[in-house]
Formats: sequence, C-alpha cells, structure tokens
Amino acid sequence: VQLQASGGGLVQAGGSLRLSCAPSGRTFSSFNMGWFRQAPGKEREFVAAISWGGARTNYAESVQGRFTISKDNVKNTVYLQMNSLKPEDTAVYYCAADSISTAPNEYNYWGQGTQVTVSS
Repeated sequence: VQLQASGGGLVQAGGSLRLSCAPSGRTFSSFNMGWFRQAPGKEREFVAAISWGGARTNYAESVQGRFTISKDNVKNTVYLQMNSLKPEDTAVYYCAADSISTAPNEYNYWGQGTQVTVSS
C-alpha cells in the first residue's frame, strides 16, 4: 500500500496550491486521512485531518481558515486546498492514512511527500 502525494510547487506569498493524495493498492474510502508537513531542521507537524466520511475535520491553528482538507471517496483521493500561503508554510507535505489524530505515530501509512515552497 502506497500513498502518492502531488501538487506541490513554488508559489508567491498569498497564492494558492492544491495538494492531492491517492493510494495505490487498495481503496481508502473507509480510512481517516491526514496531512503533515516538515520544514528543514524541524519536526514533522500536523496540518489537517479528515474522517473517512468527511464529517469531521481537524486543523492546526496555524492553517485554520486558510487550508481546507477534503476527501473524494469516489476518486479515492484526499485533497488539501491551501490559500493565502505564507513563507512559513514552506515544507515537505506528507499525506497519511488510518487516523484523524494530530500525532504522527497514530498513522500507519505514509506518502513520499511533496515540496511546497512559498516565496516572499
């Protein structure tokens, strides 16, 4: 089982990006999903999570109101819409499956990460 994250890139401050994460090997329609990020020299931090049906979401305070997590169970894909991006959002973003927790060790499956760089 692998998670494939995509959609990262270079964007100016104030801009937007949408990250996508799709699994290979099995369907994730019944899985809770999350996004984390890790900047150079820093620990991996929680960004957002969503329950398997999409009814519950959870966001880090630093992205609340700017980022939106969503899940399309037909397409078997989870998204992270990132608006009003700031330079401090620069990091490698990872999708993860099997929890809605803010703790990375609660997740059993991880993607390879996609780089997001926000220029000032």
